[in-house]
Amino acid sequence: MIVSDIFTFSGRLHPLIVHLPIGFILLAALFDVFSYFKKYRHLRQAVPFILLVGFVAAALACIFGYILSLSGDYDPDTLTQHKLSGITLAVICGLLYLSSTTMFRKYLKMGDKLFSVVLLGLVVLMSYSGHQGASLTHGNDYLTFRILMHEEREKPSTVEQAMLFEDVIQPILQNKCVQCHREGKQKGELSVESLAALKTGGKNGPAVVAGKPDASELFRRITLDEGHKEFMPADGKPALTKNELKLITWWIKEGRTEEGLAIAAMKNTNALQPMVALFLGIGGVEDPGQNDAIPYQSINKDLPFTLDTSSLMSLRNKGVRIRMMLNKPVMLDVTLPPKSKIKVGDLKPEILKLAKNIVWLNFSDNQLTDQDLDFLPALINLEKLRLEKNPVTDQLSNYLTSLKHLEAINLNETMITADAVLKLKKNPHIQRIYSWRTSVNERKADEHN
Repeated sequence: MIVSDIFTFSGRLHPLIVHLPIGFILLAALFDVFSYFKKYRHLRQAVPFILLVGFVAAALACIFGYILSLSGDYDPDTLTQHKLSGITLAVICGLLYLSSTTMFRKYLKMGDKLFSVVLLGLVVLMSYSGHQGASLTHGNDYLTFRILMHEEREKPSTVEQAMLFEDVIQPILQNKCVQCHREGKQKGELSVESLAALKTGGKNGPAVVAGKPDASELFRRITLDEGHKEFMPADGKPALTKNELKLITWWIKEGRTEEGLAIAAMKNTNALQPMVALFLGIGGVEDPGQNDAIPYQSINKDLPFTLDTSSLMSLRNKGVRIRMMLNKPVMLDVTLPPKSKIKVGDLKPEILKLAKNIVWLNFSDNQLTDQDLDFLPALINLEKLRLEKNPVTDQLSNYLTSLKHLEAINLNETMITADAVLKLKKNPHIQRIYSWRTSVNERKADEHN
């Protein structure tokens, strides 16, 4: 619901608003201290108003902070300390303002020196609360002597000197994943701060499985479509680069998720070394034998090295988007724009001529029926298929069971049932089936991994 989304989104205002009371309280404390000097005595008159504004800002920060806390997997102890210190901060700020009003002074008079001591204590409390907030965001060791004394690992000057996990994989995870998966904030109960934590995994099981990228939850999440609800990194954070995806895949598949592996001591690293050099910024180019859009994998030997260019141009002229993913062999990513109203029957002659070149096909949200898609068995090299938001039925599964390279199918918001999923699972090459918002029984509709 829109109201629910707005409520959740409002929690993200907390990092913005929380800086306002910090500024106002610090300003009030500075004005109060300087007011003890005759030259700046007039500044004391502004302190009550500044505290009032600071109290309002602190109260808003508490409200939005509470909303934000409902949407994240934060360390409960640190979160509780941050909450209590934040609320206490707002209350004391409000009481200090009231102590300066005429009405309050009728019941309790607070001397200037006591007022100043309490105000300075408020600054100390604010520092503590801010530290707890930083621990929630950046980790419990964000501002500690351990970090102060920590020595950065020296960057290797050559590929041969590099350790695969310590110098390549771990920095990737630190840069792209650790903000949400670390001590103090373990989304999905997963930490990526160490290899042991990766192998232990989270609530979905081990994050990495040696030699098996397709069985590794980390690999599955980072290679999903960016629009998928389980794609990682989430919340609009920068996705892994193509080279980083290849490196992680190689490490899982060939490096078998080990640490302490020096690249110089490893075998069969011809494909690995250019990628490591590129990552470390010491030269190198992306492996020419690998497609820029696909993580490291062996190229399908059935793919042709030529294509029918006239059919390619014809499809483009009819409004079909075609991206050439690789030249040798020729791999095509074919997309029919959503709600295009283009008749698939008019496209079939050209599609059949390009059938062996098509590796990715996206015909989502075009009101296509099973009969419109009867050409699918001809796409013998198809790896990824998106047909979500089309009124296709279980009959579609008959077209796909023979495709030996098909790995992922998106059938969200279609008319399929559990029977289609069971039939598709008979194809041992299909690794992932997405069936969100269908009549598929949840117990039978789990993704096939």
